[in-house]
Amino acid sequence: MVNATDTSSASPSVRRPLSRYGSLWPGRPRFLTPSLLIYAALIFWAFISLFPIYWTITTSFKTAVNVTQGHLIPFIDFTPDWKGWRSLGLSPDTLLSPSTVRDEFLRRFLNSIVASAGASFLAVVIGSLAAYGLSRFSYKFLWMTNKDISFFFLSQLILPPVVLAMPFLVLYKNLMLLDTLIGLVLVYTLMVLPIVIWVMRDQFDTIPVELEQAALVDGCSIWGAFVRIVLPIALPGMVAAFILSVILCWNEYFFAALLTSSNAKTLPVMVASQTGSQGINWWSMAAIATAAIMPLVLVGIFLERFIVKGLTAGAVK
Repeated sequence: MVNATDTSSASPSVRRPLSRYGSLWPGRPRFLTPSLLIYAALIFWAFISLFPIYWTITTSFKTAVNVTQGHLIPFIDFTPDWKGWRSLGLSPDTLLSPSTVRDEFLRRFLNSIVASAGASFLAVVIGSLAAYGLSRFSYKFLWMTNKDISFFFLSQLILPPVVLAMPFLVLYKNLMLLDTLIGLVLVYTLMVLPIVIWVMRDQFDTIPVELEQAALVDGCSIWGAFVRIVLPIALPGMVAAFILSVILCWNEYFFAALLTSSNAKTLPVMVASQTGSQGINWWSMAAIATAAIMPLVLVGIFLERFIVKGLTAGAVK
């Protein structure tokens, strides 16, 4: 009976789910729960992440005086003005009138869409085929196996883009691909292909091989099983890889500035062109940057579940 009493008296302390936090911080106030601290850290990180976007959007509605004085809150610190958007021909009073700057902005916007979407689509097609081969078949080249080949693809991201500047300039000049959208699509495809292979290989690893074996028994070829069975299941991962590729290509500046001069320039190059010897047109730069990031913000809001589902599918084996 004594032993039973001792055990029952000790059991409540064992069942306390948060007793370990109290041992780490014995004198903490009661309201500082672990959940509260986690949410506070997340809110702080969200503020740090979103403040540059807020500053860019508000700066697009500032005048030179408001920019230099560092005013932050519209209608309190400053009165919003359409000066930055007027310089692009996108303000309410200039939207219906002819504007060469607006025409140039729309051309750069279209170039960014074509280059980003084209490169992402090409990378998803090629990367899915490569990832499927690495997931389902065993390769050996010299000392390299599948894991070594996968690491080789990912290691391409370590190489700084400036190392490839001279080779690409010489190659594109000989192939007459300078200042062309095709040239940008090709180099962007090479840039995002390692990420697509990494994401898609995780996707294919989670798909049971028995499904393909059953399709082969029913008379499907390997390509038939891949197209009819594997691709529909791996579609969330393909969507996530496509969206990530679009974001990376949309924000790319180095190759766009290096390999283009006039016809194939993209939005990041146009944003950087607002700097000059006379200073920086902060309001114009902020207006262009705001218009450039809005598509990505909308993609993140409406397609968030596809991105999360696609990237986390490979985490569960």
